[in-house]
Parts: sequence; structure tokens; C-alpha cells
Amino acid sequence: MSPKKVTEKSKVWSDEEKAAMRERAKEMKAEARASKNREEGEKILLAAIAKMDANDRPLAKRIHEIVTANAPELMPKTWYGMPAYADKDGKVICFFQAASKFGTRYSTFGFQPDAKLDDGNMWAASFAVIKLTSAEESKIAALVKKAVR
Repeated sequence: MSPKKVTEKSKVWSDEEKAAMRERAKEMKAEARASKNREEGEKILLAAIAKMDANDRPLAKRIHEIVTANAPELMPKTWYGMPAYADKDGKVICFFQAASKFGTRYSTFGFQPDAKLDDGNMWAASFAVIKLTSAEESKIAALVKKAVR
């Protein structure tokens, strides 16, 4: 499935972008209700993973396990319908984006600017993920630990 082109009706937002904004509005309402309740956040995140297609779901589940094991202080939540992990101030530190979300070739695991990944004048903030072996799992674990130091 490839992303739909911007429609004639709306020359600003594609159907997928509009759906993402609606999803984000729902998430914000759920977040307000859940506040800082880890169990509620994890429940919402796991429900989002359960809706993913068969290729993305195992990646998202394993990344969830890695993040929660290596940065238990991060709050599980969703962000634009995808699994995300926020700091104590509610700022998203890292997130998973399923390939099927926008019909891309690979899923991504990324970091927001509040992640402490700074390394000189340039560093990676997002990574393509097509398969998780112990090497990738170790790299994700190290990056998550560094992001919250």
C-alpha cells in the first residue's frame, strides 16, 4: 500500500495525514485521562501494536521490551498512533513507526530532540529497521540508555 496523493479537495493534507491528526487528537484525550498512569499508557501502546500488520508487530513488540528493560523511567504511550516513550515531563524521547503506517519500505525507530544522543556536530536520530538480531537489539538498548542519561 503506498501513501495516497493529496486530494483535489484538500491541497494541504493527504488522507493519511488527516487520519494521523485525528489519531493524535484521540491520543491526547486518552493521555489526559491516563495522566501519568504507566499501566494505562502501556495498555494503549500494546493495543496500537496489536493493530499492526504481521511484519511490523513483532518488531514493535521486541522494541517495546528493549526500551522498557533499558529505560524503565520512560512512560509508554502512543504518538500519532505509534508506540512511543516519554520522559517525566511527557516529552517523547523515542518512538517506533511501522512501515505499514505510511506504506514505506522499512519501519523506523527514532529519537526526538530531547533524547541525549548528541555526538559532535552530527548524529543519527532515526534508524531503519527491517529485522532485529542480537546486534540490532544491543544497539537499540545502548541508544535508549544514552538517550535518557
